[in-house]
Amino acid sequence: MSAIERLIRPRSIAIIGASADPSKTSGRPVSYLQKHGFAGAIYPINPKVADIGGLKCYADVASLPDVPDVGLVLLGAERAHVAVRELSERGAAAAIVLASGFTETGPEGAARQQQLMQAAGSMRVLGPNTIGLVNLTDNIVLSASGALAMDHFPAGAIGLISQSGGILGAVLSRAAARGVGLSKLVSTSNEADLELSDFIEFLAEDDATKVIALYIEAIRNPPRFREAVLRARRAGKPIVAFKIGRSEAGAQAAVSHTGALAGSDRMYDALFTQLGVIRARTFEDLLDIPAALSAGRKLSGRRVAILTSTGGAGTIVSDSLGVAGFTTPAPDAETAAQLRALQSGSHANLDRNPIDVTLAGLQPDLLRGAIRILLASPSYDALVVIAGSSAVGSPGLLADAIRDCLPLSDKPVIAYVSPYAPEVVSVLTRRGVPAYTSAESCTAALDGLLRAAMPEQVQTSTSPLMTVDVGDVPAGSLDEAQAKALFARFGIPVVAERVVATVREAEQAARDLGGRVVLKVLSREIAHKSDVGGVAVNLTVETIGGRLTAMADEVEARTGKRPDQFLVQEMISGGVEIILGMHRDSLGTAILVGMGGVAAELFKDTTMRLLPPQGGLDLSAARAMARDLVTWPLLDGFRGRPACDVDALAAAVVAFSRMVAQLGDRLSEAEINPVFVLPAGEGVKAADGLVVLNV
Repeated sequence: MSAIERLIRPRSIAIIGASADPSKTSGRPVSYLQKHGFAGAIYPINPKVADIGGLKCYADVASLPDVPDVGLVLLGAERAHVAVRELSERGAAAAIVLASGFTETGPEGAARQQQLMQAAGSMRVLGPNTIGLVNLTDNIVLSASGALAMDHFPAGAIGLISQSGGILGAVLSRAAARGVGLSKLVSTSNEADLELSDFIEFLAEDDATKVIALYIEAIRNPPRFREAVLRARRAGKPIVAFKIGRSEAGAQAAVSHTGALAGSDRMYDALFTQLGVIRARTFEDLLDIPAALSAGRKLSGRRVAILTSTGGAGTIVSDSLGVAGFTTPAPDAETAAQLRALQSGSHANLDRNPIDVTLAGLQPDLLRGAIRILLASPSYDALVVIAGSSAVGSPGLLADAIRDCLPLSDKPVIAYVSPYAPEVVSVLTRRGVPAYTSAESCTAALDGLLRAAMPEQVQTSTSPLMTVDVGDVPAGSLDEAQAKALFARFGIPVVAERVVATVREAEQAARDLGGRVVLKVLSREIAHKSDVGGVAVNLTVETIGGRLTAMADEVEARTGKRPDQFLVQEMISGGVEIILGMHRDSLGTAILVGMGGVAAELFKDTTMRLLPPQGGLDLSAARAMARDLVTWPLLDGFRGRPACDVDALAAAVVAFSRMVAQLGDRLSEAEINPVFVLPAGEGVKAADGLVVLNV
């Protein structure tokens, strides 16, 4: 057995600092283990007490008659390391340290945590500052939390790993009330040793677990997380993650637009999307989505049948589904005919959707018939059954009617309980029908099922680094001409342009570039030129001289410094403006593609992909990014417009990503805004650029 398996399925447990008073925090672990029937050896350790709960009490770890698999350390932060060292020296597999007062409290606590890990040696440690773990499959409670004082745990197929201890009790209590079964719950907290990925890997191989739920504060080891998630996905176990901190100002002060458009939470979105992790948008989703997934049914489309005996509730569910992109089509002719054949009077409305079987809550046979027909219908991918007030008195009738039909199809079947009736929710869920008390939860559950069927977007092919000589590129902020020259080295097409200093040079550049041109101030200090009057478009040979003089005056007035260089560019028209940028944080380096131009931060229509461990993105990933945009139709030929050269855009994204990968940590910021994507066959042209290189 591995150390983690011995931790989760221990044969013997030492409780260091156990109390003989079960009402005290330190008295709970022995009480919990005994109450839930732990069959292994329990060794309470307390030198002041002879026995606890009928068990012999020991003075210290050295006095134990056998080596414990796990030591549950109930001592305070100042003394915890002593118990950990004793456990390690005795050969225990793991220690669970519940005490707080370590890295979460500052430098002094960080020193205590370092001392703790030195004491542990090769022994594995869960915590510190953890609530512990609960193995519901085997009825093993390794915790002292009062939130776990339950007589019965609803065992099931959902495993939860949380970086917050209190969340375990919150999820467990909600699951118990709703009849949702869980398998393992682990609080990793400070993650001084064992962390999120260790337990994802364990649950990936755990026969009792079908779905993995994660409560995440921060991913401390992104490469390890990536490997663990892919391992779970290969084992056929979907992962649902609730990441807190969505409101934090991840868009730190940055020179580029990308800095404002990316941010920490967007990076998590990108990581989860690429790995196929289903992101829970609300805390309720963290249980709602796994509850649907644990039923083991696959959703292959967005067409949903709603079977109801209360019209208002059916409309609420239909509206919620519609907002999320699901459809509720009327039955096809054959399905409608079969439904009408069930009708025994004028109370049922069986040829539209929602399919209203008023009073059918009292007629289980009619419900069974309607459910069978809808599950067999080619018009629907899923079924929502609404439990109205008639289900409150006899919830088993409705639950049994649905359960009896489940073997006939593998389509998802969920229930919406319209009245406030927790017992109905529990009965339905325990019968294998995930049940919800809000229409939004039904929608989240179906959306989760749909996303679970999508493959991860991890790049499997390698887009190799280009060996481009960049040794002569200076550090610091490059001016626009220097930035675009760098892009061009990596194969990104750029607009034709000239650097000028005088009116005469500007006029000659306008002649050389075809007459209609753009004039820009050129400076390494001015990133957003339009904000200071440093951009003028649609100029001619006749107008560029006067505009250059006026621009110099305006920029000087706004910045206090008179510019001495300008850029004259060819005028591009007829293309779609795209922004292309990079963002780096603790999760890795991502490439951003979005709708560009001066309103990029206003539209915020962007998508991101994290770079693979080596090299840049491949063409497949780049094309997928373009299709992810809400404004993709503009690139694809919206309302008769010519389709844009998406292949050229994808090639530019790949070239940009290779540049970012080669420069690595030397690159602080890089952005092209805009890239003009021209009609099919005409390519792309980078019209503006920004690069900041570290010294």
